[in-house]
Amino acid sequence: MKKSVSILKSIVPVIAVLISLAAYYLLEDNGLQKSTAHPYYVWFVLLIGGVYLLALLGAFGFRTWRGKLLYKAPLLAGVIMLFAVINTVTTKTRLLPTLYFPSLDRIIGLLFEQRIFLLENVWSSIKLLLVGFAWGAVIGFFTGLALGYNKKVGYWLNPITKVIGPIPTTAWIPLALSVFPTTYGANVFLIAFAVWFPVTLMTSSGVQSVNQIHFEVSSTLGASTLYKIVHVAIPSAMPSIFLGIFYGTVSSFATLMAVEMNGNSSGIGWYINWQKQVMMYDGVYAGLIIIAVLCSLVLTILFRVRDRILVWQKGVIKW
Repeated sequence: MKKSVSILKSIVPVIAVLISLAAYYLLEDNGLQKSTAHPYYVWFVLLIGGVYLLALLGAFGFRTWRGKLLYKAPLLAGVIMLFAVINTVTTKTRLLPTLYFPSLDRIIGLLFEQRIFLLENVWSSIKLLLVGFAWGAVIGFFTGLALGYNKKVGYWLNPITKVIGPIPTTAWIPLALSVFPTTYGANVFLIAFAVWFPVTLMTSSGVQSVNQIHFEVSSTLGASTLYKIVHVAIPSAMPSIFLGIFYGTVSSFATLMAVEMNGNSSGIGWYINWQKQVMMYDGVYAGLIIIAVLCSLVLTILFRVRDRILVWQKGVIKW
């Protein structure tokens, strides 16, 4: 019985691929969607199915790998079926307006045909994001450390942080564009601000939550202020610091999209806005897919780094 269930699980994605292909070729098109040079959706589904079959064949000699693959198989089948439903609704029926809901053929085809141009815009966004994120994370870390460790600094800076921190980053766009001499400088500031507040807040909270006994013991043993900060406060606050970085990452991506729509001539945010203005919604969806994948990839990397550094908390917060 258990073996039969495993076999069924392993073939479910293949069945989903066959159903998706059958719906694509057997159901009549609505005639409203723009035709594409190639059946990109079919290629995409076959690619998923091919990669899955190769992974399944390679997993026969590895029990752990095979177990993980079988666990993910129903989810993969569900994703393929979701694609099939979306493609069927957009290309085979007239339930949705074609202008705003292009076929998956058009979206996947655009990702393939404009891949060089899209990669150039992705690289432009990544460079802007990295600079803004680095400034925000570094300043936020030291601000939070000062607020959490030194009561005098906290007395003066806490009210300021509580007032300006919760203000949405997008509300600062007009002021930033007026103050900074270039749009690039304003965009870096806005992304840095989006990262600064959550990192500051969580770092300060983490330092303040450190048990005072740890500081007292280190003082008794003759530790200096710098030693207590580096070897007591920061390691104890690391879980909270990483939470601040995670929140800041999500905020930075949201801000990136907003600022790239203000005077930029490149970037994924600019590309999405441009495609919307020319009523090419297949480009809008393609840009959104790229942003979702990029943000997910960055968060995954951050979680891997967190699990390496905070080994004792591995698996407490999962992504």
